[in-house]
Amino acid sequence: MRKTTIGTDGKCRCAWCDSAPEFNAYHDTEWGFPVTDDRRLFEKICLEGFQSGLSWRTILTKRENFRAAFEGFDFHKLATFDDKDVERLLQDAGIIRHRGKIEAAINNAKRACEMIEREGSLAAYFWRFEPDADEVAIPQTMSMSPTSIALSKDLKKRGWKFVGPTTVFAFMQAMGLINDHADGCFLRPEIGDIRRSFVRPV
Repeated sequence: MRKTTIGTDGKCRCAWCDSAPEFNAYHDTEWGFPVTDDRRLFEKICLEGFQSGLSWRTILTKRENFRAAFEGFDFHKLATFDDKDVERLLQDAGIIRHRGKIEAAINNAKRACEMIEREGSLAAYFWRFEPDADEVAIPQTMSMSPTSIALSKDLKKRGWKFVGPTTVFAFMQAMGLINDHADGCFLRPEIGDIRRSFVRPV
């Protein structure tokens, strides 16, 4: 989510929701809610990588195709993909046929397996980068942050690919590491309440 406007109904509608109302459900039921499920976290960071240079609308409309092509983003299964799988995926018109991004998803699956061994879970790792409240900017004013830069650098150091600071910031917004719903959005206080009672993974 990038720029947001508030409608007369008090609902938060980002630019792509304004032009594509079918995305309202994504905003209202997924975006910004805290996530600790490792598969969902891995899926999202992969899809944000595929979005690089594209619109989220393009990715969201193909999300089910991505799930089918990438073993439901089960990183243990995806880590076993080889060159033949890359070539097969490059012929799949239902996804983004970009060799670098496909190879990055497979590479990141391998790195995710390594992270599980070292950190216990992806959730435990990612939630370590939840910024303090005084570090969070005014909602909808940033496309990256000091924390997303730090997380991006650490992921790259660990061998992850297509995880630049803007990509990582979008991941943090979507997975609830920050509450970036606009002031006035009907979901902002609700997610605030959820975050206050949310048990962070360790």
